[in-house]
Amino acid sequence: MDHVHEHSGIERFAWAALRVMAGLMFMMHGLQKLFGMWGGPMGNGQGVPPFSFPFGVAGILELVLGLLIAIGLFTRPAAFVAAGEMAVAYFWQHVPNGGIMPLANRGEIAVLYCFVFLFFAVFGAGRFSLDGLRGRGRADRMSHLEPGPAPERARTEVGG
Repeated sequence: MDHVHEHSGIERFAWAALRVMAGLMFMMHGLQKLFGMWGGPMGNGQGVPPFSFPFGVAGILELVLGLLIAIGLFTRPAAFVAAGEMAVAYFWQHVPNGGIMPLANRGEIAVLYCFVFLFFAVFGAGRFSLDGLRGRGRADRMSHLEPGPAPERARTEVGG
């Protein structure tokens, strides 16, 4: 398939910035749970024991997966697992404490993380990543994200 539009430097930069910041913020949640940073998960400045269920396990996942996503290494599987963790967190911890609406149950961050991570699970880390250096970044091969006149794209894609 011919590429009508190559992603510009600013698009690649924005892609990488979103991935790095989402990964670092997710990693900070893991540090908070495990080491009590920023007040800890319960607000008392203490962490939870690693491998304790559910917060210790969640802290380990958030720390490790956040780091992998931030540096762009094994991004697709890491982001897929992180999205799954956030979906579980939302339905297990938030919905029972306020219903299905994210603003009412304070689960909007879990929902946002879930969908951002699903994006990276599907589309990869992009060029500015360790995956990109390893030849696994797909930011430049995503023709379905190309801007341009829809009729011309459709005619090209169906062979017309």
